[in-house]
Amino acid sequence: MIPTSHDASRSGPFTWRPKAGHRLALALIDVDNAFFDPRGAFYYPDAERVLEPLGRLLAAARASGRLVVHAREWHRSDLGDFESYKLPPHCVRNDFDALPFPGFEEAPGEPVVQKRRYSAFFATDLALLLREQAVERLIVAGVKTNVCIRATVQDAFAHGFRPTVVRETVNSNRPHLHAATMEDIERYFGDVVDEATALRWMRETESAGG
Repeated sequence: MIPTSHDASRSGPFTWRPKAGHRLALALIDVDNAFFDPRGAFYYPDAERVLEPLGRLLAAARASGRLVVHAREWHRSDLGDFESYKLPPHCVRNDFDALPFPGFEEAPGEPVVQKRRYSAFFATDLALLLREQAVERLIVAGVKTNVCIRATVQDAFAHGFRPTVVRETVNSNRPHLHAATMEDIERYFGDVVDEATALRWMRETESAGG
């Protein structure tokens, strides 16, 4: 049960109320140099097409007081990582690849989730963080649709959230897999909406979306 008030002057359990606007939250997935800068390890030109829609979505979320979470790849330099079984070394802590792409740095109060696998939920506190803030619908945006977006959406669904993908804010360097993944997401895991719908939801007071 979510506590409903906070009075630090009273004895007893600490109580608090999450912000109503947090019922709808935004998770930015891997909006970092590795994918968006031409020098990045996983850069592909089409990734740049989502930057402007991502920027508008982020601005709307901030203007409406929504919870914004930044999920970024982060790997250690001094220890082996099982992900190297499938991928070359990337996004090592504090290296260029692991840094947020300019314009998408976290603002004060916006949490950063450091992930070592495709899903932003796996082995992180993201589910707990969202549950404590009474999030219902989670908009998942970034790259790549068929890898980290899909894994995060699937785990959001498994944790009882309503994952939503905005068409203009995700893509992949494998268009056929992007298309198949978007179909799967809409059929099995969540909602797929256009940018205009997502921006309208952001502006609606205390809304968690349709």
